[in-house]
Amino acid sequence: MPTQPYLYRPGTVPLIVSMPHTAAYVPAAILDRFVPAAKQLPDTDWHIDRLYGFAGVLGAHMLTPSYSRYVVDLNRAPDNASLYPGKFTTGICPTTLFDGAPLYQEGQAPDEKEIARRIDDYWQPYHDKLQSLIDELKAQHGRVALFDAHSICSQVPTLFTGVLPDLNFGTADGKTADAALCEKLLACAKRSDYSVVDNGRFKGGYITRHYGNPAQGVQAVQLELAQKNYMQETHPFAYDEAKAGRLQAVLQALLSIIIEDISAG
Repeated sequence: MPTQPYLYRPGTVPLIVSMPHTAAYVPAAILDRFVPAAKQLPDTDWHIDRLYGFAGVLGAHMLTPSYSRYVVDLNRAPDNASLYPGKFTTGICPTTLFDGAPLYQEGQAPDEKEIARRIDDYWQPYHDKLQSLIDELKAQHGRVALFDAHSICSQVPTLFTGVLPDLNFGTADGKTADAALCEKLLACAKRSDYSVVDNGRFKGGYITRHYGNPAQGVQAVQLELAQKNYMQETHPFAYDEAKAGRLQAVLQALLSIIIEDISAG
């Protein structure tokens, strides 16, 4: 069992890499209430912490949770407001899988009291740490960048039609990061062999939208990766070293652009 709700690895540059969905730990008291399919944790952002392991060498501050998104989703608003009104999505304490199937056995979903407790125990500490990091780095450097790292299966019919592009940038339609930085990132991504989209199906979740404020010196960018480019998309969700290595070269170039931009301030 984790001893704290998040893991923080300090860096040396004003860039925070947040990975809110990469954890795969669920307390037994919760896991025992899941249906069998949910116990495989299929909607996890598998291996994202491993994929971005190079970011620490670049000097980025790294923040990862200790608990699965099925315990509490750190990229949802505490009031559970929908990020995409009118579209299917999962809540702050999900009760369905991405395919729409139930996550819990009948009658075992958390009630309002349990949800509030999970927010207090797991959601709030992560966001308190993230906010304090932003404030600290902004005070030291004048500006700070937040990169929210995600991944998802390339085909999820309930969430989007067809096959998801490889690299999906989200800045709430340009509200959470300066246009000049976004243009540099997109240009870099488009020089690769991967398909790229800007503010498509994924426009940035709660973290990007809540913390990103370029006018106040906080640049925030979400990148949703199609998992087929670095891992096996079905159970057992194995990491693919060869594919991951090719993708890491692009990701390293992207983070380097952000570091250069934010440091030039």
